[in-house]
Formats: sequence, structure tokens, C-alpha cells
Amino acid sequence: MIKRAWTEWRSGYMGRLISESFFAQGPLYAVAIVAMIAVAATTAGSAFMMEYIVDAMTSPEMRDWAAVIALGVVLLFLTKAVASYIQAIYLARAGNRIVATQQDRVYRKLLRHGVSFFAENESADLLMRTTHGAQAARQLIDVLVTGFVRDALTLVGLVIVMVYQQPVLSIMFFVVGPIALLGVRHLLKSVRAIMQAEFKSLAEIIRVLQETTVGIKVIKVFSLEDRMITRMDTAIRKVEERSNDIARLQSIASPLMEFLAGLAVAGVLVVSTLGIAGSEQPTAGQLMSFITALLMAYEPAKRLSRMRVQIETAMVGVGLLFGLLDQEDTMQENPEARDLLDGPGEIALRNVTFGYQGSMPVIEDMNLVFEAGKTTALVGQSGGGKSTIFGLIMRFYDPDGGSVEIDGQNLREASYSSLRRKISYVGQDTFLFSASVMENLRCSAPDATDEEVIEAAKAAHAHDFICELSNGYDTHVGENGTFLSGGQKQRIAIARAILRNAEILLLDEATSALDAESEALVKSALDALTQNMTVIVIAHRLSTVLEADKIMVVQDGAVVEQGNLDELMELNGQFRNLFDRQFKKREPAASAQTEIAD
Repeated sequence: MIKRAWTEWRSGYMGRLISESFFAQGPLYAVAIVAMIAVAATTAGSAFMMEYIVDAMTSPEMRDWAAVIALGVVLLFLTKAVASYIQAIYLARAGNRIVATQQDRVYRKLLRHGVSFFAENESADLLMRTTHGAQAARQLIDVLVTGFVRDALTLVGLVIVMVYQQPVLSIMFFVVGPIALLGVRHLLKSVRAIMQAEFKSLAEIIRVLQETTVGIKVIKVFSLEDRMITRMDTAIRKVEERSNDIARLQSIASPLMEFLAGLAVAGVLVVSTLGIAGSEQPTAGQLMSFITALLMAYEPAKRLSRMRVQIETAMVGVGLLFGLLDQEDTMQENPEARDLLDGPGEIALRNVTFGYQGSMPVIEDMNLVFEAGKTTALVGQSGGGKSTIFGLIMRFYDPDGGSVEIDGQNLREASYSSLRRKISYVGQDTFLFSASVMENLRCSAPDATDEEVIEAAKAAHAHDFICELSNGYDTHVGENGTFLSGGQKQRIAIARAILRNAEILLLDEATSALDAESEALVKSALDALTQNMTVIVIAHRLSTVLEADKIMVVQDGAVVEQGNLDELMELNGQFRNLFDRQFKKREPAASAQTEIAD
């Protein structure tokens, strides 16, 4: 039974935190604990020394020892000061290490998840779990260490002094202590529920701030300021209410202990005055030593009485942290994964069926092949499954049925690193890191030289505008490129993909933010740079894909037509309808292509 209880405790959040974090920082905590023992001992010693201090000041026969007693007091408090400093420093170092370690663990865990995980979990919630969860882990261990070592030992030492000096009067302390603990016990039931609600409200504040930062243009255009202010005010008020509730619960212990301590001192005064503390009247030094120990015992006793409340408060954040760490990875690399072999870059979907979680299949029993070294365009109405095909090729998701293959190798059996090396991507939602232009370009090829980076920028027709920026390639682009126009961001993204020089290039509306002249220049550069490269292009503007080696029309999760421009025009089907709607007239494919090129 004891073994089972121990196993259950070890597998619980507190047991795991202690075994994973406390013991991992054992050397730091060992130094802090030794210092805490010294603090506890010197605290009790200072109360004990009060007997000799008072007697030296009031008793003539003790005055010769005054210098020795004074030196002892100095050494005692010097020891306590040094121990307190060491305790604080090493406790802080260990706590900071725990926060850093837990945040690193959570971030690595997040990166192991697939894209679907981030679609299902709000960033505000993940941010709360990462930051507040790690801080709660530190807080919990700090409370346990300081409570069970410093405060408990200090209280024990002071009680020993009290019992030594006045055994009968000490009985009153043992009556007061349990009453205080009973007074705090009923507070614990409400703490966890209040803290969980407070975490939700804090997450809402972060969520509103994120939405305001990202969607400020929409907020301004549609005059949503009042609505956002209302949301923020509601969240702030809820946090304020929960914080007040927690403060009230935590503060009850202090006045309770204050009152009980006053009762104890008054009782000591009455009992000692009436002479019922013992047959022998205590000296002034003994009585002062006892009262000093009693008063000094108030602070550690108060902290110990509040410790359970603090533990319950911290456990909510620790639970959120471990709840995130314990989630199964939505995408897992095969333990026996092998690197993709060098090959021409042919991509095939074999009987692929896929649906996003909780929805009907987007793709069902799809079979198609993207020829190596050729450019294939995917066109069709939005929602047909084109971007889903890209997600499967990049293995953001695994198909529910069938397989996705590159050069005949199933991606489920391929290592992530080899797959990522083989693919470069430019999306319609261009993302840039909050860093310099050079850092954003080089992130796709960290080992690239400055000359190679500049050549890629020139190929994407980005070099000229980059040179005109305040610090050229060292210009900071702001959060997600906020200091750049949409077209500039997209050209940097294209340059980044060119610099990658991968065998497979995926372009999802990659030139949608460019003007006609820039689009023509970039397209010309891409045509020259992607010779013998497998290129797949998603485009709604047919003018960008008319020269593709093959065009596939994707509708309702299926390829309904495929072929080159002339073949599809002759079919007079879905592609012809799309073509006519965009160009407003029917004409032979060849002449249409010529007119667009002109």
C-alpha cells in the first residue's frame, strides 16, 4: 500500500516536478539548504542570546562578560547575514534554471507538434502555459524548500529555546499553533478554482492584445475599438476580481496569526506575573529570551500556515505546464526513419484520403503524380484542396489513408530533416521574422555567403529596394515585416526560397502581392532558376501558370482535368470556364497566351 501511494505521488505533478526539476538542480539547492539551516540556527541562537544580553545589562556579576557576549552577537548576526545572502543567491539561481529548463522543454515540445496542433490551440493559451506554468513550477519548489527547510527548522529551533527557557509557558504556544492551522485549512477549497479562472482571464487579456496587434487595420476600418475595449475591460475586471479573492484568502492567515500571537504574549505576561510558570521565579533574561523566541516564531509560523494556500495556487500553473508537456505529439517521426535518397524529385499521391479533425474528407482516394523536373500548376476554386495537397507534401499532416511519396519513398518513413532539405516553399501569407533583411534571407540557408544571398535577392528583384532601406541588408524589418510593403515582403520570401536551392519548390500564390511588372520579372527569374527542378504552383490568376508543363484543375478534393494549356482549352471543360471568366472572351489558346505574354 505504501509502495502504491509512493508510486502515485511520484507520477503526480508535484512528484514529477521534484524528481525532474528539484533533483536536477541538486547542487544549487544543496548549497541553499545548508545556508537555510544556518539561518534557522542563527535565528534560534539570537533568541537564546537574549537571556545573556539582558542579564549582562541587569545583573552585576554578568557585566564582565559583556564584551564576550557582544562579540558573540556580532558573529551570530554576521553568520546569519552571510547565510541569508548565500541562500537568496543560490535559491534564485536554481529557480531561474528551472524556469529556463521548463520553458525550453515546452518550446521543444511545441515544435514537435504538427501544424494541426497550432490550428486547434490558441496562441494565448500556449503562451500562458509556457510563461506562467514555468514560473509556477519555480514558485512551488521555492515554497516547498523554504517552507520545509528554513521556516520549519527556524520554528523548531525557536520552540526548543522556548521550551528550554519556560516549559510551562510554552504550552500556550502549542495551543495557539493548531488553532491557526485549523483557521487556514478551510481556505484551500476555493483557491484552486479561483486560480484556474484567473488563468483563463489572463489568457483572454493576451488574446485581445495579440488580436489588436495583428488585426489593427481591421479594427480601425470597421470601428471596432469600442468592442475591443469592452472585451479587454471584461477580462481585466475578471483578473482583478480573482486577484482580490486570492489576496483575501492569503491575507486571512496574517491577521489571524497576529491576533493569536497577541493572545500568547498577553497570556505569557499574565502567567509569569502570577508566578504560576514554575516554582522558581524566572530571571529577566530567561523571560526576555522566551518572549523573543515567541515573537520571532510568528513569522515562520505565519509562512507555514500560508504555505498550503501557495502550494494550491502554484499547482494550477504546474498542472497547465505538465498538461501541455504530456500531450501526445500530433506528428511523430518514425523511429526507424531514413533519409530520402537523392532523386529527381517526383512526387506522387497514392489513394490519398485526408480530412481535417472534425470535418469531412477534403481529399478522397486521390491519385496524382507531379513529374520530376517539371512545373505543375494547381488551379481551381478556393476550398478545393490545393493547399491541403501542399500540406501533405510538406508533411504538415499525414493522410488518413494512402501514401504521399517522393521518388517512390513514403514520407511516413522519411526523416524530417531530409524532407525539409528537399523542399522550399513560398506561401501567399508571407511571414518574416522580427530581424534584419539579411537574417530573414539567410534563415533558409544558414551557411550561404553574403554574395550568394545578394545573388538570390537580385534574382527575386529585391536587391534594389533592399539597398534603398536605411541600413540596406542590415535593416530590421519589424514584427512580421511590418516596415515593408506587401510586395517587398513577398520578394524577400521568394529570394529566401531561391537561396534554399532545393530540388522541390512549392509556390502558393507566390506573386499575388506583386504588380504586373514585378510579377513578370520575378516569373522570368524563376523560370531560369527552376530548370530541372520540380515546381508546383498554386495560382488563381491563370496568367501566372499558362506556361506550366502541366495544369491540374482541382475541384472538391479531386483532380477533374489535367494537361497543358492547349489540351485543357480543347477539352472545353472546367479550365476553359475559368479561363473565359478571367479573360472575358473565348479565343484559341495559343493566341490568348501570346496576348498575355505581350
